[in-house]
Amino acid sequence: MSTQKTLPEPIIRPEFINENIALAHTGDVAVKLSVFEKIWNINGVRKAFILLSLVAIWQAYTVLLDVEPLMFPTFLSALDRLVSDLVDGELLAKVWFSVKVLVIGYATGMAIAAILVLWGTSSRLGGDFISMATAMFNPLPSIAMLPLAMLWFGLGTASLVFVLVHAVLWAVALNTHSGFKNVSSTLRMIGENYGLKGVPFVVKILVPAALPAIMTGMKVGWAFAWRTLIGAELVFGASSGGGGLGWYIFESSQNIETEGVFAGLFMVILIGITVENLIFRNIELKTINRWGMQR
Repeated sequence: MSTQKTLPEPIIRPEFINENIALAHTGDVAVKLSVFEKIWNINGVRKAFILLSLVAIWQAYTVLLDVEPLMFPTFLSALDRLVSDLVDGELLAKVWFSVKVLVIGYATGMAIAAILVLWGTSSRLGGDFISMATAMFNPLPSIAMLPLAMLWFGLGTASLVFVLVHAVLWAVALNTHSGFKNVSSTLRMIGENYGLKGVPFVVKILVPAALPAIMTGMKVGWAFAWRTLIGAELVFGASSGGGGLGWYIFESSQNIETEGVFAGLFMVILIGITVENLIFRNIELKTINRWGMQR
């Protein structure tokens, strides 16, 4: 008696052939967007909508609830103070002072971080130094270094630059060094096969591969430096009778000019948004997003 099982017959699907190509049209693959959807897909439009919504809530809260202007002024009154001080030139001078010091401190911190990372990439001792130094100094608030900066460098731009370098250095060095260590072995071997060593190997292989981590460190360092500068200027301005946006905010608060305080805060926010969207965002679009490393 045979134990062989009979396999079922395979099912053959009938084929459909359209002789007329026009009848084979299945419709549009991509869905056509409406004008509203096209506008809403623009990143800047969505951010502007969020910003205007917050402004509307602020204005409605202060007007409808009749909030005391000395405690919380309306958005329009704070905006009027901002425009008037910009036209007078007083606020522009403060902004220029702060931005100038910030650029010097940020560039200095980036340069020192680059040197440390190069050392950490080429030497085991350098890598250990970065790990130990970032563990020690990165959690230390930069504003806590202000008393030492005042003792060492006096009341001036040098002290501000010192605390800014501390704010930028460790965040950038830590993220960059971590990004370099996460570069795949395949990319490293490709660079070695091309004979790349030292700085050319770092610039042509490690930097492009670790650019997302580097950009994260740069943005974190920028945020740390910006808020450290404003906080430091409050003390330096009160001590030396000058300064930038921090001193402008401090002076307005001492004169009980709440609109001036909010005008100074507006400038801090506007500068932060401008740097984020015009500088960092464009760099990411032309590098990380273009290379398919980030959506």
